Amino acid sequence: MKDTTTPSGKTPFTRYQIFIIAILALLQFTIVLDFMVLSPLGAQLIRELSITPQQFGWVVSAYAFSAGTSGLLAAGFADRYDRKKLLLIFYAGFIVGTLLCGLATNYLSLLLARIVAGVFGGVIGSISFAIITDLFQLQMRGRVMGFVQMAFAISQVMGIPLSLYLANAWNWQAPFLLLVGISVLVGIAIMVRMQPIREHLLLQSDRNAFKQLGHVLSDRHYLKGFGANILLSTAGFMMMPFASAFTVYNLGVSLDELPLIYLITGLCAMVAGPLAGKLSDQIGKYKLYSWGSVLFMVVIPVYCNLGTPPLWFVILMNVFIIIASVGRMVSASALMTAIPEPADRGAYMSIQSSIQQMAGGLASVVAGLIVVQTSNGKLEHYDLIGYTVVATTLLTVFTIYSIDKAIKQKAASAIAKHPATA
Repeated sequence: MKDTTTPSGKTPFTRYQIFIIAILALLQFTIVLDFMVLSPLGAQLIRELSITPQQFGWVVSAYAFSAGTSGLLAAGFADRYDRKKLLLIFYAGFIVGTLLCGLATNYLSLLLARIVAGVFGGVIGSISFAIITDLFQLQMRGRVMGFVQMAFAISQVMGIPLSLYLANAWNWQAPFLLLVGISVLVGIAIMVRMQPIREHLLLQSDRNAFKQLGHVLSDRHYLKGFGANILLSTAGFMMMPFASAFTVYNLGVSLDELPLIYLITGLCAMVAGPLAGKLSDQIGKYKLYSWGSVLFMVVIPVYCNLGTPPLWFVILMNVFIIIASVGRMVSASALMTAIPEPADRGAYMSIQSSIQQMAGGLASVVAGLIVVQTSNGKLEHYDLIGYTVVATTLLTVFTIYSIDKAIKQKAASAIAKHPATA
């Protein structure tokens, strides 16, 4: 077999692979922004639609719960179709849901629109990860994940400020309508340039959709991956809902200074993503995950127990947190793509996506039960959130180690059986 690695030991991307990375990153950007933009628009939505904060909470959570449900329902069918066709079908549904958001005029129509967007948008991430697993070798996936997951940082740095500007200049529907236009262009690019992805169809068994779902849910190796995903989601979603309130009311950062923190951390995340992907391919995915977890577990308790430090120190701590988080998520995501067998990838990724949505929603609810807000806005017991996150992170280190060991054993066994392909 011809050696295609570069002198640095890295396998170069082909032009088609570069297109796939770019289009999946753009696709992920539209999905993430659609989900994230709703919270900053909250004050405007509550006023213009005359809805209560509780109703707005249902609007936000409707997406997550519908996405989690659709992920489970789609799991049994995810490996039975060309991944390109499946991606286009669900992306078209997501565009319709986003368009309905832009056309909503009252609480009920907006709630239904978010449910539609969640039903289709919640499955797209799992299809994207299955495509990455199909088209890229394991030693390349860290770099791929690093670039694709930059979508989160770009949406924070560019997408949300632009959306807020459009909402203030016209109305709250404008960001959703702009997102529809961008998504249509992305969909056309996928339709025209992405090649069919059907190799997994050759590996299908005669199991029906329900048996396929039961098979994936009962496999002990897959269950390790699901467990690790629950712990990863818990660590992220427990702190996120109250992060801005803690920064303002506990750390003494003004509302005018808050955007600067998001801007700097977002820019750092844009740089950290590709670097984390490159490092995970070079030094090993579990090793990078471990170092990121150590930094995370050191910084979080310190951050949650700060008094009223200067702004530069708050920014520095947030930069450490985002670097550790990106390193953990990129390396863990790349590593766990190696868990499922080729015939089960779509089902496995769909269930993973569903579990992530539901675990994240549950973690937010639990965090809400722990944190208490005083009359002056200050949050109490936020340190308990930090300690809980540290505990789940420590558990995840051991869980990911077990997964990494099993993957290496599987790879060694494959090489022993087929040395000519190594």
